[in-house]
Amino acid sequence: MARLRIGSRGSQLALWQANHIAARLRERGHEVEIEILKTTGDKITDQALAKVGTKGMFTKEIEEALAAGSVDLAVHSLKDLPTEVPPGFEIAAITKRENPHDVFVSQKYSRIEDLPHRARVGTSSLRRQAQLKAVRADLDIHPLRGNVDTRLRKLESGEYDAIILAAAGVTRLGLTAMIKQVIPAQVMCPAAGQGALGIEIRMGDVANRQQVAFLDNSAARVTTTCERALLNELGGGCQVPIGALAEIRNECLHLEAVVARPDGSEVLRESRDGNDPRELGHEVGKNLLRRGGDAILQQVYGQAAAAPQQP
Repeated sequence: MARLRIGSRGSQLALWQANHIAARLRERGHEVEIEILKTTGDKITDQALAKVGTKGMFTKEIEEALAAGSVDLAVHSLKDLPTEVPPGFEIAAITKRENPHDVFVSQKYSRIEDLPHRARVGTSSLRRQAQLKAVRADLDIHPLRGNVDTRLRKLESGEYDAIILAAAGVTRLGLTAMIKQVIPAQVMCPAAGQGALGIEIRMGDVANRQQVAFLDNSAARVTTTCERALLNELGGGCQVPIGALAEIRNECLHLEAVVARPDGSEVLRESRDGNDPRELGHEVGKNLLRRGGDAILQQVYGQAAAAPQQP
């Protein structure tokens, strides 16, 4: 069998993801190596991601290695991949999805509702901040960068009363005991693609496409395609106040989506059923823009919502 080289970021979670895919490939007889690459997003640790505005900040260097042939495939958190994959690459597989929701993690409190007035909550996500502020305008939201274990250490040291994380990352690292509350999508709509892994290869690499085809999960492919279509319609990247969650319900596709002002003063929610994932995503995105999402996003980007700089 072919020897495959996987490109990955070096965080604990990224390496769990790369090793998970490597193990699946080894079960099929492949020899697999993991190449650790440092991305722009890993190098910039002193700023909130929403302020950086670098396109593909967690993928660019890995894609450069892929293009150069020094790795054969890349394993990404799908939510980190720009909605328009750069020319020369393709997403060959989208894995079975872990829980896509966000979770509330705290040492002292069991739910968002239990937090005291002016409690200090850590998150660097505008999407999470906006939706938190919508339900608890009194909360003191502070930036929180770093990998999952770094964020948890900061919580344990008392820097924060609570932090918000993706359920998938916490679960994959075996830390589910830390979760106090799984936040419903109606309160905090997750990021598009959250919980799924995207396996990226060079465009037209038929051999490697065939090697990873067994990892492609049809439900994950349909739901994340819908969410990413919505994000694309809104011109959004992974660090904007846009949430999307698609689910298959009774053989029909249901999409929940949100666009919000970062201060939580205005939150637009839209939900709709459909059959075609791209069509549904674009349709819901257009509705949100018409209802005022355009004005919100123009303010966030500081430029026309139709052509923002995509992080």
